[in-house]
Amino acid sequence: MAMSRDEIFREIQEVLIDALGVDDDEVTVEATLMGDLGAESIDFLDVVFRLEKAFGIKIQREELFPAESLMSNPEFISNGKLTEKGLAELKEKMPHTDTAAFESDPDINKLGDLFTVGAILNYLEGKLNAA
Repeated sequence: MAMSRDEIFREIQEVLIDALGVDDDEVTVEATLMGDLGAESIDFLDVVFRLEKAFGIKIQREELFPAESLMSNPEFISNGKLTEKGLAELKEKMPHTDTAAFESDPDINKLGDLFTVGAILNYLEGKLNAA
């Protein structure tokens, strides 16, 4: 049975409230996990685990949060910014994320801003409806 976008969002909201100890009104589609909700990289494992349990699917952490593979490849970073190659890789790995604003200033310190509740929602909606 397919879930509606609203149902998926409510489930994600519950997961993030439990995992990060935030209030439900803080978990909006626009909220960034790190900046707005205070998640740290260690929390991403917990979030992925909880999402897998909540939705009964397997999620590759790199699919949802590919920053580590980008950061560890010297071809993708130059002077603290993602290179053309890095941006191409980012778009390929995160088709569920709107990278337009980031592309104008691809500062690696802003990568965390791409990890939004909306990106998780888009990712899960695509994955659940493809199943």
